[in-house]
Amino acid sequence: MAENIIETFDLTKIYKLKGGKGEILALDKVNLSINEGEIFGLLGPNGAGKTTMVQILTTLLQPTSGYAIVDGYNILKKPKHVKNKVGLMLESDMLYYRITGYDNLKFFCQIYHIPNYKDKIHKMADEFGLNNWLNQYVEHFSSGMKMKLALCRTLLLDPKILFLDEPTLGLDVKSTTFIINKLKNLNRTVFLTSHNMNVVEKLCNRIAFINKGKIVKIGNKNELKKLMQSEIKVELELNENNGQLKYELTQQEFINEIIETDFGFIISLKEREYYKDLFSILRKYTILKVKERETSIEDLFLKII
Repeated sequence: MAENIIETFDLTKIYKLKGGKGEILALDKVNLSINEGEIFGLLGPNGAGKTTMVQILTTLLQPTSGYAIVDGYNILKKPKHVKNKVGLMLESDMLYYRITGYDNLKFFCQIYHIPNYKDKIHKMADEFGLNNWLNQYVEHFSSGMKMKLALCRTLLLDPKILFLDEPTLGLDVKSTTFIINKLKNLNRTVFLTSHNMNVVEKLCNRIAFINKGKIVKIGNKNELKKLMQSEIKVELELNENNGQLKYELTQQEFINEIIETDFGFIISLKEREYYKDLFSILRKYTILKVKERETSIEDLFLKII
């Protein structure tokens, strides 16, 4: 059994509002265990507590109560030891915009005493397609290039545990695919937050859903998809937009939802056993294609959150 490299114990964070106008419960007694070497995804809506969790686990914030163990060290008692084990990327906010890309990477390499950093910088920049931009000021970089540079800066430190907050924000499909493959091949622990469900589905071994500071569900993709096993989504492709079919479907109690698409409808059946009832209706119409839709992480997110 894999060893836990991150564990949280009733981790709680309360933010006090200015002027004594109340407080916000950002994390509410969170208990997580993350295995060494796994890519772990934390999903939730804006304000759910994702970034607060990352900042506490990397010692940027102190919890109001509770604690965490990161690679054997208590974040409250041994914060310096924890810092030596982790690499953090908070979107592209950890860059200096008024110096060049190269000087950004050089500065962080020198702070962390990275040997042979010149060669490592150029090799990393070449992998990320940034070599031609290293001598340009970061303020002139596109948002996607800033994200790439921020990830380069984190990977150059060669940390044992990577904490990545929205690592593909602003990246095009090609760059996102590169980042996914890069992270998969790192063979180290990655703690990831993202709104990109496609990235999470392709990358993560396990996923936790957080809402209003609480962990709602946690498990691997197959375990989580069992939550929606009873509900079946069926895609219908029509030769034309058939309003009569939609009307008839809306009258059926065995259908939870009907979503219109460019090609037809996506229908949510309450149970698989209702297929026969659905087909008794469909045979009266010209249907080009019927396909059962696989449950996605986005489906899970919408159901759980």
